[in-house]
Amino acid sequence: MNEHPILWTPSPERAQTSQLAAYQAWLKQTKGLAFDDYTALWTWSTTELETFWQSICEYFDIEFSAEASTVLVERKMPGAKWFPGARLNWAENILTGRGVEEKNQALIVHSETFGRTEMSWQELRAQVASLAAHLRDMGVGQGDRVAAILPNTESAIIACLAATSLGAIWSLCAPDMGHVAILDRFRQIKPKVLIYQDSYLHGGKCISRREEMARVVADLPSLEQSIYVHSGEDPGPKGAVAWEQLLDRPAELRFAQVDFDHPLWIVYSSGTTGNPKPIVHGHGGILLEGSKQSLHLDLSPGSRFCWLTSSGWVMWNLQLGALGQGATVMLYDRAPNYPDMLDIWRRVADEKMTYFGAGAAFFTACAKAGIAPRADLDLSALVSLGATGSPMTSDGYDWVYSSVSPDIWLAPLSGGTDFCGAFVGGNVMLPVRAGEMQARALGNAVRSFDPFGAELVGEVGELVCTEPLPSMPLFFWGDEDGSRLHDSYFDTYPGIWRHGDWISITPEGGSVIYGRSDATINRRGLRLGSSEIYQAVEALPEIQDSLVVDLEFLGKDSFMPLFVVLTEPGGLNDALKDRIKSSIRQFVSARFVPDEIIEIAEVPRTLSGKKLEVPVKKLLLGGDPEKVVNRDSMVNPDSFDVFIAYANDRK
Repeated sequence: MNEHPILWTPSPERAQTSQLAAYQAWLKQTKGLAFDDYTALWTWSTTELETFWQSICEYFDIEFSAEASTVLVERKMPGAKWFPGARLNWAENILTGRGVEEKNQALIVHSETFGRTEMSWQELRAQVASLAAHLRDMGVGQGDRVAAILPNTESAIIACLAATSLGAIWSLCAPDMGHVAILDRFRQIKPKVLIYQDSYLHGGKCISRREEMARVVADLPSLEQSIYVHSGEDPGPKGAVAWEQLLDRPAELRFAQVDFDHPLWIVYSSGTTGNPKPIVHGHGGILLEGSKQSLHLDLSPGSRFCWLTSSGWVMWNLQLGALGQGATVMLYDRAPNYPDMLDIWRRVADEKMTYFGAGAAFFTACAKAGIAPRADLDLSALVSLGATGSPMTSDGYDWVYSSVSPDIWLAPLSGGTDFCGAFVGGNVMLPVRAGEMQARALGNAVRSFDPFGAELVGEVGELVCTEPLPSMPLFFWGDEDGSRLHDSYFDTYPGIWRHGDWISITPEGGSVIYGRSDATINRRGLRLGSSEIYQAVEALPEIQDSLVVDLEFLGKDSFMPLFVVLTEPGGLNDALKDRIKSSIRQFVSARFVPDEIIEIAEVPRTLSGKKLEVPVKKLLLGGDPEKVVNRDSMVNPDSFDVFIAYANDRK
């Protein structure tokens, strides 16, 4: 018996008019395929991979200029080859807008810097065409990298669509990232053009990034042109082209036709050591994953979609997928707690959004602030709510149904930057249970494994995917032999993707995500490798060594302690703590400032010199000290004792 109580059940009309119901009706009508329940549909989609993904192409009327010779050459990971011979362009498919009228709203923007603006489909297409023509004149072509440091406004959307329409490769960082973290990403990919905004308003304060942007431009020797988005400061940087000058040129909207696996963009999901991983996704794979995901989000041309996201989070990319379904997308570039926690809820209500999503931590913060949007606002248009980034507890579900709406489809999802999609998520045809995600995504062969590769049901194990997906990384930029890609996902279970999350799958097919099973730092949904924090901390002369862990686990408050070894022991005072935090803010991001800083004598390491982050994390999450680490594998086994004492103090 399922211990998670049902909080919401769809009305027959809601279930029968859903996008998932329409897809199943199409399968029955055109393919003669009928399924007794969702489990049967999911099983078919993960065993008959070729038939399933071909059906996604047909159902969503994907625009190909050349057809593939087959769907999948060989079922293997890594190295699956999808739709060989196919030619298409991702931006072209996004900008068709599923047949929406030119005058319809494509984008609504709420920016603290620029105010409220909106853009029709006609205006969006015209500005994409104009910018693409200018980029073409700058020498940008297929395979060139166009990088950007922009907030979540229309500038980033237009630039992404313009660059990828040319077959160029897009890459984006958020402007609140430190210049060192940005350079760690962009130096690897050698961009030809950089687009950036050098100041913005946030929480009522003007944040100038002019000095940091100048450093980035100076330290990217591959740049041939920089473009700046004017934000009120005058004059603009020398040698840079003003963004506004590139948007009003009458031009034909043209799309370079590229291979299915031609690189579309580079996103970054950091490992625990070395530079951030530059993950390369392809035009076709991202288009198929985004189209399929719209079934689980229940998006259509009539949807009005908003996700509270930074431009540095993979959920920024999800907005483009919603746009591709013809939805009107509201971009929110403000501090969600300024002037109070109701700010974004007011805008969701005023703009009559039908779907609103945010990190689970945002909903927790709303609950702790004691707000009740349903008491103050007309949210009658809002019928769907999404959450991701970290595990959402049953308390979060309760707050939504008591304070937002008792009749709303709450559908948390969980996936990753790594494949730009969701492994588990929503199904509007099914009931919502407290603390549980409704379904494994179609086409995603998600399972829970024990350490030896045996499948688990109803128990917490490693989240794995046993079959390839079209949107899995093509490669990591610069990873010539593929070793870094292999070590990131396939070193634990050969030929099977290990994602790095703890998951439990119920006998009914629902799931619960418990948190990260590896050493990746996950702060309110934004993931970072610990190496970037170490670089900022250990640059200080007072710090000899350090270790950081993120104690994210379902039902517990997220907590990130930083342990430091001092050059001069005993000197950890408030002034030094402030310097450590300041260095992290400057070189990484304010999002990754630790909750606590603790002095230790030495960092525990393996015989090969690696920091023991995962054993320390497991210990501090309640693991048995005798089982979380093999002290015989340590070069300094006594160093673990201080963490055992710290764990006992936290109980």
